[in-house]
Amino acid sequence: MRCTRRTLTAVTAAMLLAATAACGSGSDSAKSESTGDAGTTNLKIGIIPIVDVAPLYLGQKKGFYKEQGLSLSMTMAQGGAAIVPGVVSGQFQFGFSNSTSLMVAQSKGVPVKVVVNGVGSTGKQNADFGAVVVNKDSPIKSAKDLEGKKVAVNTLKNINDTTVRESVRKDGGDPSKVKFVELAFDQMPAALDKGQIDAAQVVEPATATVKAQGGRVIASNFVDTARKLTVAMYFSSSQYMDQHPDVVKKFKAATQKSLTYANGHPDEVRDIISTYTKIPQSTLDKVTLPAWPAQWNRPSLDTLAKLGEQDGLFEKTPDLNALLP
Repeated sequence: MRCTRRTLTAVTAAMLLAATAACGSGSDSAKSESTGDAGTTNLKIGIIPIVDVAPLYLGQKKGFYKEQGLSLSMTMAQGGAAIVPGVVSGQFQFGFSNSTSLMVAQSKGVPVKVVVNGVGSTGKQNADFGAVVVNKDSPIKSAKDLEGKKVAVNTLKNINDTTVRESVRKDGGDPSKVKFVELAFDQMPAALDKGQIDAAQVVEPATATVKAQGGRVIASNFVDTARKLTVAMYFSSSQYMDQHPDVVKKFKAATQKSLTYANGHPDEVRDIISTYTKIPQSTLDKVTLPAWPAQWNRPSLDTLAKLGEQDGLFEKTPDLNALLP
């Protein structure tokens, strides 16, 4: 079930820290996973229903997780900010989150740590899986024109509004004048079409959906921020990683294998996307796939940290050395 706006609004520092306390003892944390047939460890993963997570589904289908004695159960959420407390409380053993939301959590003292890379930008202007889009008849021509306009992002104060601000800044505009609103990715195409928002920061498959209804890309915000931007990663709680290093090692190995396989088999990726999204095949064929490198790009994360600090997202400077293994 997807998170509601009320849930997302409640994800404040107090809630995150409360979730940390809810982790309880080691025995409580261990109860959050189960052992299935033949010693298989069943893991609950908090994800977002977007193209980014296709390697998990593909790796599950190809048996990469089974080879490691793992079975994955996916739970959908609207964004990484909602997944973080679920991981810290033990609801999920692993989660998928954009890089900036993980930095925000770490800066607030939330005990999370990255396990393995998630997804990266293609590095190509106007040919990336994420973009800022407008209707075909919109007077908005470039990122600078977003001043004073209502721009949708999936959750506030995450990588998407941070990178949109950078696009505006690089185009000579004032990013402080952009009005960000929170909306789930799959709701953005309809909201844009109805004129409820002026622009949207989308990722696939919403990017292809907007293009199919005649929308235009006015900025490649991930590319504007860093050419090979590490957009999101898979993470766990520090407690779970300390208590289950063997499971963490297996999850990392299987996920890295899945990322590499996804990079080399785009047709299979498109097929697997249809199993967890409702995107029509005609649109799916036009989806721009992201990059799935097995390792994150540290310089790009340093850039995100600097931009987040500049935009006032952090209570204190995030410690990337503590966040990254």
